[in-house]
Amino acid sequence: MPSTFRLARLPLLLCASLALLACAPGHAQTREVTDMAGRKVAIPADPKRIFGAAPPVAVTLYAIAPERMIGINVPMRGDEKSLYRKEALDLPVLGSNAGMGRQLNLEEIAAMRPDLIIAWLGFYQEKAKVVESFAKIGVPVIFLKLDTLDDYADAFAFLGQVVGREAKAAEMSAYIRDALLRVREATADIPPAERLRVYYAESADGLATDCDKSFHTEPIVIAAGDNIYHCEQSSHVGMDKISVEQIVALKPSLILTQDKSFPALAKSSALWRNVEAVKSGRIVNVPHAPFNWLDRPPSYMRALGIQWLANLFYPSRFPLDVKAETKKFYRLFLGVDISDADFTRIME
Repeated sequence: MPSTFRLARLPLLLCASLALLACAPGHAQTREVTDMAGRKVAIPADPKRIFGAAPPVAVTLYAIAPERMIGINVPMRGDEKSLYRKEALDLPVLGSNAGMGRQLNLEEIAAMRPDLIIAWLGFYQEKAKVVESFAKIGVPVIFLKLDTLDDYADAFAFLGQVVGREAKAAEMSAYIRDALLRVREATADIPPAERLRVYYAESADGLATDCDKSFHTEPIVIAAGDNIYHCEQSSHVGMDKISVEQIVALKPSLILTQDKSFPALAKSSALWRNVEAVKSGRIVNVPHAPFNWLDRPPSYMRALGIQWLANLFYPSRFPLDVKAETKKFYRLFLGVDISDADFTRIME
């Protein structure tokens, strides 16, 4: 009979639990887990070679067990390698099955001898197809639910049990929940009409964005910004096209940009100069080294990102020593101690 054990600090709403499963003599020990999709799966008792099949998953695994990763989804940027943990510096790029980077090649994955695949629950419409795909190379699949920042607190608790890092996972989960609580408490009573009007410019030309109800823009909403592009998310990928004329009419007070070349373009463009935020010079680059603080990929970096945004939007309501908090966060989640020079480079 399998014996069960309790996940440390895991809230009742999380339907991910683990159980030990005795194996027949002569076989590698396995255990049964109930993943975040509610599936019961037999996995190795102590999986050593793990592949995160999508960037949000891989980044989460990187935080808690980088030495168990067999590959990454997209190449690391060379100018940011000093911010990566040494365990991940030489990992091969294996692609992704979630729309970022090149498509996975099953033969290439099999050659890396993984004993566990972790997939991103929110991206897949048909989980069975993902499971069947990796079953062809004989590797079990578990799913992580990573739709919201709240989900990451639960995902760390679950993943901590999978890789035997319960204490570390509990610390990370607690940090995320505390950041969410403090930001929400500081901004909860701001009336909708008084919230800072924000435009999220994702592309080099500034004309790709995402709806206020999209998971891509969740940090803006948590920090009580009014994402001016009000609509329902039409696709998981996002990046909806919009015109400068629409942006002018929506009157953003601040622009968050994901492309460092965009501010220069906006300031030199006769059309963009009609946008309120451009007139006032309020265009802010989103920090992205070594992982993006807000989006693409969405990750636990948002726990730092929402604090940065709340301080940017409402400095008197949410005072924050951004440098000290960044150093604390990078030490806990990324396993690196950053210098003042590193911080300056991250924030440029």
